[in-house]
Amino acid sequence: MSGETCPEGTIPVRRTKEQDILRASSIRRFGRKIKRPVRRDTTSNGHEHAVGYVTGDQYYGAKASINVWAPKVTNQYEFSLSQMWVISGSFGDDLNTIEAGWQVSPELYGDNYPRFFTYWTSDAYQATGCYNLLCSGFVQTNNRIAIGAAISPTSSYNGGQYDISIMIWKDPKHGHWWLEFGSGVLVGYWPSFLFTHLRGSASMIQFGGEIVNSRGNGFHTSTQMGSGHFAGEGFGKASYFRNLQVVDWDNSLIPLSNLKVLADHPNCYDIQGGINRVWGNYFYYGGPGRNQRCS
Repeated sequence: MSGETCPEGTIPVRRTKEQDILRASSIRRFGRKIKRPVRRDTTSNGHEHAVGYVTGDQYYGAKASINVWAPKVTNQYEFSLSQMWVISGSFGDDLNTIEAGWQVSPELYGDNYPRFFTYWTSDAYQATGCYNLLCSGFVQTNNRIAIGAAISPTSSYNGGQYDISIMIWKDPKHGHWWLEFGSGVLVGYWPSFLFTHLRGSASMIQFGGEIVNSRGNGFHTSTQMGSGHFAGEGFGKASYFRNLQVVDWDNSLIPLSNLKVLADHPNCYDIQGGINRVWGNYFYYGGPGRNQRCS
């Protein structure tokens, strides 16, 4: 994200190179997530999470500031990401999600930098959807922000802390879901026709971290989530989400009333929520992966 601008009528696109395709296990799979349930009571396909979530209402968007780190990812086929999910549908094959945040994915990008990313699916990660602009779907309207670009600077342990603000919200007139980055900068939108359930509203909003644990050599991965440190270490050490909000039926941003937190494997990655006047609803989350209590 260099601040340079593309000519009028064009957008910045991260070019897919031959090496990018070769890193993927197949051309068909390149740029797609492995099918997995989003429901938090299982971790099939090695996906593990530490998330805060709200459910039980109709949601028309969400906003959060996400602390940016460069977590260690131990092999090419694992990733570590921090994102928000806008979710609707049952947790079967009709699941609709819109996702945005930052991720470290050596398979997708060929490096270990945290990168701004988007994702969508309308059939539970089966045949529809992809990361960024790797398939048709997301319509980028901004000629300054490159989706897939590395984010800099990143936070450091006991050092400077940096975060990015992301909002996803539904245009009440046309029904499209818009992505906003930073302070009011519109990046683009997901057209309503991409979805079934999300043509209306979302039924769940999630915020948090996700990693892939491939269990190389039979052990839990050492891929880090967030800063690579547990939530209890707090500011400057553990990664955070702050100022969590949802968009209501009136297109207004409101605080969360019933944030719940859940970690699949709390000995590997955990989460602790809170609320105060400055950060509103927030949580710390993450961890180192493999350790004495996580093997």
